[in-house]
This record gives sequence, C-alpha cells and structure tokens, in this order.
Amino acid sequence: MQKKYAIFGDPVEHSLSPLIHNSAFEALGIDAKYYKIHLKDGTKLKERFFKEGLCGANITVPHKEQAFMASDYLDPFAKSVGAVNTLVLKNGALYGYNTDAPGFLRSIEKFDDIKTILILGAGGTTKASSVTLRDAEYRVTILNRSSGRLQPFIENGFECYSFDNFKVGQYDLIVNMTSAGLSDDSLPAPKELLEELLSNAKAVVDIIYGKETPFLKLAKAYNLPFSDGKEMLIQQAVLAFDLFIDGEYDLERVEAIMQNAIAS
Repeated sequence: MQKKYAIFGDPVEHSLSPLIHNSAFEALGIDAKYYKIHLKDGTKLKERFFKEGLCGANITVPHKEQAFMASDYLDPFAKSVGAVNTLVLKNGALYGYNTDAPGFLRSIEKFDDIKTILILGAGGTTKASSVTLRDAEYRVTILNRSSGRLQPFIENGFECYSFDNFKVGQYDLIVNMTSAGLSDDSLPAPKELLEELLSNAKAVVDIIYGKETPFLKLAKAYNLPFSDGKEMLIQQAVLAFDLFIDGEYDLERVEAIMQNAIAS
C-alpha cells in the first residue's frame, strides 16, 4: 500500500517540497507520494493529518508552533525550542521533530567571517535556528515587529528588540525569517532601518525561496553576498526524509537526488 506524506502551510502553493521528496521516493524505488495541503487553521493540523491518512508531514509557516502542540511525543531538540517542522506517525502517535535548525546552520557555512547574526522575526523557524546558531558560537540578536512574541527568547537569554526600541548596530549576517515577501511585496522591517543595517552587513539570507523578495532586491543594491531559502530547504528536507524512511538510505545519495531535482 502506497504511503502518503505532505507539507502543511499557509500559503503552500509555492512549496518545492513535493518535487524534492517525490524525486527521492521515485529514485530510491519507495512506494510513497508527497502532497501539498493548504491549511489556514493550524489548530486543525492533527485532525487533518489523520483524515488524510498520512505517515509523515513537513510543516511550514505559520504552523510550526501548532505542530509542536499537536505532537504526542517530542524529540528533545524540538521540545527545547518549542517548534516542530516534521511529524512522523509511529504506532498511531505523532512524533515531532525539528530539522530546520541543522538545515539552516549547514546552509550558511559558505559565508566567510560571520560572527554576529541579526534574525528578523520571532516565529517557529527562529526559535529553532537561534538556539542552534548560539550553540555553534554565533552571537545572535532577534528583532521582531512587536515585543509580544519575544518573551520566550528573552527568557532563553537572547538579546531581543522590537521596532520600537531597536538601535541599529553592526551585524555580519542579516536573516529574514518572517513571511514578508512570500505572497506580497512587503519588507520584513522598515526600509530605512534595513538600509542602515545592510550598509554595515557582510551577507544576507532570506529563508523564502522561489522568488526574489523585496528584501533580497534591497540587499542586491548593496552588492552583498546573499542566498535564498533553497539550500536550507534541501538540508532540512534530507534530515526529514531520513526520519520518514527510518534511516534506511544513505543521506549523501538522498541529498544528491534532491539537489538535482531543483536544479533541473
């Protein structure tokens, strides 16, 4: 019987996850299919997972914290950061994992001389990535539109600001982890503030992929090295795929298949 997997998100139409996972299933001879599921109400995630008869799923914005709540069991890292991007069905229960952070860490290794990182946004991806980056000895600061979502980061010892109290400093890497620019032409922060930050930065990352966001367009004007979210997508997908198929295949082979899928 064919196994079913999916990605949940809002929006989700842009997602390349079905392409890369289905390419891996096909190349490895695995009888499985991966779908997109547009879910507006994150509280319905668990119900929809079982209704669709899924064996596993990936979760994208804005439902990573809801996926955390939906999990019956949590991987220690996912539990520590409060966000889940991968669900796996085992014996009728949902196991929650987070592959975002190790995926992001691998994706920024190409940039030289990065010590300080400013993350724009305080959602589930930031929760996971900030901890991993700090463990890797980067100095991480978080900037969010409002202060309401910053409390967990403050309690975890991060330097945090909202637009109201932020004073521009020098940061080597500026990262957009908001959904700004995903389905519209908005910036993740006021343009004047971003221009001041970019004038002192060494590199820029936008975790959105598949389009040139207004944020990346602005970064290009400063001739900064940059990347979108494709590399993070691949790295986190390889780790999620490994969880889906219970470690049965060589990860380097899986990565090569997925890289080739988005390159073709």
